[in-house]
Parts: sequence; C-alpha cells; structure tokens
Amino acid sequence: MTKLDRRRVIGASAFALALPLTLAGCLGQQGPQLPEGDGSVDLDGVQSATIQLEARGTFVEPGTLDPIATGGRGSGFIISPDGYAVTNNHVVVGAGTLDVWIGGDTKTTVGAEIISASECLDLAVVKLDGTDLPFMGWYEGDIKTTLDVYAAGFPLGDPNFTMTKGIVSKSDVPMETGWASLDHVIEHDARIRGGNSGGPLVAANGRVVGVNYAGNDELDYNFAIHRDQAIPTIEKMMNGETVLSLGVNAQALPPTEDGSPLGVWVSSVQAGSPADQAGILPGDLITQLGGTQLAQSGTLEEYCKVVGTHGSDGVIDVTVYRPGNDSFYEGQMNGDELEKVGGEDPVDPVDPVDPIGQFVEITNDAGTVRVTVPDTWSQVNGAPVEGNGIVYQALTASPDLASYQGSWSTPGVSISATQDGSIGIQQYLDGFVNGISPECGDVETGEYDDGLYAGQYAYFTGCGGTETDFLALAADHADGSHRLLLTVQMVSEQDKSVVLEQILGSFEAKF
Repeated sequence: MTKLDRRRVIGASAFALALPLTLAGCLGQQGPQLPEGDGSVDLDGVQSATIQLEARGTFVEPGTLDPIATGGRGSGFIISPDGYAVTNNHVVVGAGTLDVWIGGDTKTTVGAEIISASECLDLAVVKLDGTDLPFMGWYEGDIKTTLDVYAAGFPLGDPNFTMTKGIVSKSDVPMETGWASLDHVIEHDARIRGGNSGGPLVAANGRVVGVNYAGNDELDYNFAIHRDQAIPTIEKMMNGETVLSLGVNAQALPPTEDGSPLGVWVSSVQAGSPADQAGILPGDLITQLGGTQLAQSGTLEEYCKVVGTHGSDGVIDVTVYRPGNDSFYEGQMNGDELEKVGGEDPVDPVDPVDPIGQFVEITNDAGTVRVTVPDTWSQVNGAPVEGNGIVYQALTASPDLASYQGSWSTPGVSISATQDGSIGIQQYLDGFVNGISPECGDVETGEYDDGLYAGQYAYFTGCGGTETDFLALAADHADGSHRLLLTVQMVSEQDKSVVLEQILGSFEAKF
C-alpha cells in the first residue's frame, strides 16, 4: 500500500475552476424533455435566464482539515420554461441546501432541487420552483473555430451579471483535468473566472454552445463542455438517471515532486450516493478505485475509466486515506462499508498540521471594501486611513494586528482603495520594493490581471530572516472607478496557498 502523510496531502495545491462517460439506469422516454421550437431568449435576454447558485453543506477544501459550511457560489442557466437548469457538479454536489437567484435578482431566492449530477462530466441538472421562466436554447449548426462567443455568469461570487466576448480557438478537443474527463471541450478566449463555473457560453444569437467549467487566468485559457457532450447527458439527467457518478465533489491532486500520485480529494459527498453509503467523508482522499491507482497524472482519467467500466451501480473496491486521523480505509462502492486498515500507525509520523478553520467575509466600516479570510483572523480594522494627502477606504485583518503590523511572525491582509489616481501603480510598488527588499530574500515582480483588477505585483520571500512571504499588489478596477492596494503577509505554507487563493479570489472595493 502506498504510504502517505498529512504534510504531503495537505500541502498539495490543485488550484481549480472546474472540470468527462457511461451511464447507469434507464427510465425510458416518459420524463421531461428539452423544449423544441422558438421561445428561448436572444443575446439581450441571456441575463434573464442565467442563475447564480450557492451551496450550503459540509465542504472540506484541499489544503485544509476543517469543514466549511458554504461551498461557494457558481453560475448556471435555465433550459426549460418549467425550471430545469444546468450548472457544474462541483458547484452543487454536497449541498444540504441550495440558494438560487435568477438574472442577478439578489432579493428573491428561488427554491431548487438537485435532480442529477456527474463528477466525471462536471455537469448537474437542478429543478427550480416556477413556471413560464425565461430559458436558453441550444445552438444549431457546426461550432467552428473563430465563432464569436460570449461567456455569461456571476464571476467571483459577485451578484452583478457579466458577459465577456471572445472567439472559439479550438472547436472540439478531448481534455483530462483534475475535475473532469471529457471527450468534447471547446477552448475559447471569452474570459471566465471563479464563479462563472456552470454558466453558459453562447453565440451571437444567444443560443448555448457549451457549459463553462474551467479556466486559467495566467495563460488566458477558457474551457466549456461542448454542446454535443452536454445535451445527451442533460437529457438523461432530467429523467433522474445517474451518469458517470459515485456522488462526490472530486478533485484530483497533482503528483508529488518525485512523481508519486496522491489520489482524488473529496470536497463533499452527495447524500445517499454510493460514496456516502460506503462511508466516504468530506476531506477524504480516494487513492485507489477498482484496484487502480488514481490521479497518476493529476487528473480524473483513471477514476472515470473505472466508473465507466463498472457503472455507477457496480460494486467497486475502494481505498481511502483520511488525513484527519492519518489512517487508511478499505471498502466497496455499492458493497461493504469502509473499515480502517494498516494497524495503529499506517503512515509515517508527521508534524502536526494547524488547520485553517472556516473562511468568512469581512468588510470595512463603510461597507465598501471586502475580502474573505480565515475566521481566526478575528482582529479587524475597517477605518479609513490617510497618506500623502489621500484618504483611502481601508480594511485590515489578522489574528493579532499589533504583531502583524510590527513583525514578520504573524499573517494578515491589508486593503486600501481610492478614486484618486495621482499616485501611479508603479510608484506604489516601488515604495514597497525599496522599503521591504532589504529585509527579504528574493523579490519577483510582474503583471496582474484577474479580469476584475489589472496592475502590477511584487512578491517577496524569506522576509525578516524567517520563512514569511509578502505580497504587494497595486491594480485598477476594470471599470476605472478606483485604484486598490492589497498586501498579504504569509507565515505558513497554508497561508501561501489556500489563504492567498481565497484572498485573491475575493478582494474587491466598490465606489
């Protein structure tokens, strides 16, 4: 049995936005069908048929040990007037409750039921309460390279609807990722970000060509599940069929530096699913399925091949590593429940891991600046600050503000935002480079662009003779309304991965 330890698993970072084949069960042709004919929205009506979803349940993200109550927000779109809607598996699976808003209406929550979902194809169908709802139709004809497309949704969990334009750069390619194993994927350059997952990729007539599920901001790669893979899967799901799924919110972890595979991380589990009945818990790592080592190249390929071979209702041997107690378990999907194996100490002794805990959103006193931080960063200062004759809307958080501001031993975050553009972005960063560089080892500088903010960053390592890293980021909002300065002090490895990822995915100011 491959040995693992919590340091290797918790330290594995598999950053993601999102996410591949056979099915089990057959309900015939008596259930709901996709609508035919006219009635779907055009491009101007896309917002009215786009939804935002927030899942609440038990989620344990890679890099952490403690559960959080909210899995985050994603997007989706309505495909029938009676309320059937499409989103990603990773947006909804594991939800105890599901809040849905239609068209950017943040005041009215719509009831929703998860009908079916697939971790291998990263697709899910939900049924909304309501009738005569605006809905989207599917694009007819060939999806060709250079086709104009628009990515719609609610990026970064923002309730404001966005739509970005691009073209299809690759019309139909297979793709293996940490979230899916797909035969048909569209690559395009209509920018998508976290929170856009599950939203529609539409043509100029408003018809859907694909379901957005993944992106890479650094390389400006954006991916959608191809219409031709989505439609037959969605039709089966609308009838309640299980399609390539064991009921988990899955993410394959990348191999270690020496090339050793880790496995598939389970962020959440669908109640009543084969995984749930086997005893798999959020925060588990599935290392083997059907006697096959998983995530050999950091993707779901092996996992989905096993599920495709045996079927979602087949009896499949499974080996699980549970970082919470450093133990291995063996059992079966659709068979014997998990039992602990390997004696009292199945893995090598490791150093204790400090769990991050839950993440919470904080705001400044005026409610104009916000960011998501660990709930242990409980000391918060949201008062405005003044410097160089400029008043900044400001927000600072840390477990200990005095230690954070006076030493390199305590993590924390600070945000300052202003509509005064008299001090340039480079001038801000030069101040940090000149002031901090003597206290740190190396500094890396470069351009920053997440689609909402664009500017420059400086990343310092080994500050104050410690292993503490420091990030300074100066950027302008995409609408030109303000300039923002973000600094993050990172002490632990989790600060440098999971916490930093949360901060960069959530910081924002509004004027």
